[in-house]
Amino acid sequence: MNKGLKLQQLRYVLAVLDEGGFKAAAKHLHRTQPALSLGIRELEHSLGAALLEKQGAGRLTPFGEMCIPRFRELLGVHDRIVKDLDDVINRRSGRVEVVTAPSIARRYMPSVLNHFLRKYPGLEVGLHDGPADVVADMVRTGEVEFGVSSLWADAEDLEFEPILEDAVGAVCHQTHSLADANSLRWHDLIGQTMIRNGTSRLLEATPAKELLAESRIYISEMISIVAMLETGTAYTTLPRLAFQDSASTLRFIPIKNPTVTRVIGIITRRGVTLSPAAQTVISALRETITSDDAD
Repeated sequence: MNKGLKLQQLRYVLAVLDEGGFKAAAKHLHRTQPALSLGIRELEHSLGAALLEKQGAGRLTPFGEMCIPRFRELLGVHDRIVKDLDDVINRRSGRVEVVTAPSIARRYMPSVLNHFLRKYPGLEVGLHDGPADVVADMVRTGEVEFGVSSLWADAEDLEFEPILEDAVGAVCHQTHSLADANSLRWHDLIGQTMIRNGTSRLLEATPAKELLAESRIYISEMISIVAMLETGTAYTTLPRLAFQDSASTLRFIPIKNPTVTRVIGIITRRGVTLSPAAQTVISALRETITSDDAD
């Protein structure tokens, strides 16, 4: 017996049974009766035994009786797999895990997720956020498909595609002596009490590095930074997107000459192809950022 079965030939046999004969089966399958008969004969030859009685208009042989449930099972599994794969390719099903910097999660991801869920109701998404090092590690280990953040150091196992630049400014309480300025230069900050934070490494290779050397305070969590700023005795530096506009008593003041920026990008594992669902989220993110920039 030739063990290679052609699925179309199995469908021919089932159609003869289900439609009540060769003529109706040929019409149902949009085939000619001779083509249908030839396909079934080739299947029987491949199996080494007859499936249909030669006299009896679609009556099964004992061997055929045994084969038919297996044919139905095989075709059912095949068709389910094809449908599942088609659903994934066409974004009707699937799940994607994403991790972003908190500022990206807050500023862009609500719009991205609303668009995603509205346009692709069969897809699921898991959103995580964390500092840049956590983002890189989650991508590296495969816990998520991709991340959106800065990449502080080159990594051979990761790919980084820039999507936006985020300028650093000074953040202080509205009662602070810096608060009335429309913009600042780095030398304007000399002598002021500076709070360093996780993004302060952006300043290490800039004229602001002397400010870092003089700073005596480091705070890692934003909620604690805000509490300290609200005393009006200190300032910190943050990328614009990391500044929470809802903190109405605080001010963000651009710093120029030079402007220091952090580069935000898509982080993926090198050599690993993204799923269709992940590609959809990235596409929606790009559209959201472009729209936001236009506004």
